[in-house]
Amino acid sequence: MSLAAVLLAAGGSTRLGRPKQLLELNGETLVRRSARLAQEAGFDPVLVVLGARADDITPALEGLALTVIRNEGWEEGMASSIRAGISALPEAVSGAVFLLCDQPAMDLGLLQRLRNAFEEDPSRPKACAYGGSAGIPAIFPRSDFGALTALHGDKGAKTLLGEADLVPFPGGESDLDTPEDLERWLISCRVQKDENSPRRHREGTESTEK
Repeated sequence: MSLAAVLLAAGGSTRLGRPKQLLELNGETLVRRSARLAQEAGFDPVLVVLGARADDITPALEGLALTVIRNEGWEEGMASSIRAGISALPEAVSGAVFLLCDQPAMDLGLLQRLRNAFEEDPSRPKACAYGGSAGIPAIFPRSDFGALTALHGDKGAKTLLGEADLVPFPGGESDLDTPEDLERWLISCRVQKDENSPRRHREGTESTEK
């Protein structure tokens, strides 16, 4: 089964004040990380839809086997990026996963679970469950591409997930839209780094031995 990936990364990050696509997690930009995870999960081809600051973001993707799609109408909203991605998909694909780059809790295991669920039953969408509702990453069968291309404005694929089968996504509601979101995320990264430091492990061992 041929499943593509469409990474929606065209937004202007107006509330954040700088391109969220170029924020880094463990030394890797978020846009590159999301594209790489899609590749490692077996999605092919991987399309990355860029819009705002595309010339600045494209170099972050160098070395990955993917296709960059320029969405000149990115200011319309996410629906324009969905349409741009679908229009560039090969006819041979059976479906496509749509994902964002500003969900730092997304990992390879999640994408693999989503893909496995779709391969078991490719007749209906498979979406992630978080924050009390369904959202992306989500895989849509080709039969839903028409409905996706009919979206307009800032309406995303979430409006078509009412009948989707769900895969739990712990932390999926954490995204990076505002400076406050970024600050919380940076704090959590520092805490995690501190907890995983050799010094912390040594202290924990010494405390246990005492």
